[in-house]
Amino acid sequence: MLVVAPTQNWAWQLRRFVTPPPPVERCELCGAVIPSAHPHLVEIAARRLLCACRACATTLDHEGGALRRVPDRVHALPGFSLSDAEWDALQIPIGLAFLYRSTPLDRAVALYPGPAGAIESLLPIDGWSHIVARSPALARITPDVEALLVNRQQGEGQYYLVPIDRCFALVGLIRRHWRGLSGGAEAWRAIDAFFDALRLETAASHG
Repeated sequence: MLVVAPTQNWAWQLRRFVTPPPPVERCELCGAVIPSAHPHLVEIAARRLLCACRACATTLDHEGGALRRVPDRVHALPGFSLSDAEWDALQIPIGLAFLYRSTPLDRAVALYPGPAGAIESLLPIDGWSHIVARSPALARITPDVEALLVNRQQGEGQYYLVPIDRCFALVGLIRRHWRGLSGGAEAWRAIDAFFDALRLETAASHG
């Protein structure tokens, strides 16, 4: 039986990915006006994202500190895959999920997007170290701020190492477009467009 709980620590911030941005966005650390494209910091203990100006994102980002800057790098993992047995062990009810290492919880966390927001599986991810060991890119993943994003909705699956804010952007996109039990064509077109953009971004960075 799958035991899940809404991610209360992350849920509040989804409004920035669901609702239109305010006319003026401000740094949540110093109050300075910031552009729509701006850095994010993760408040590690609370597991929440903060919008930041570049100065705060640079000066307040310290390894082992209370705040860590969310990086920009996005990597496709073409040689990586999860077996059906590994995926089934996660008991994720849909073919989309993201996994990351949480410092406060001292364990790996698996979440999947739904029409009400991100849902966190409370089942232990016993095989995370084994999964990471199979990919040099995942072995260098930064806890709390980067995640393995998995799309197994079609075919063999797509696997990306992404900043954690990209994952919550996907959650917000799904929440904004989802209709009915199956999501509807509009939601799935939006999801496909999200992963098409990731594919093009990674192709350009390696081109």
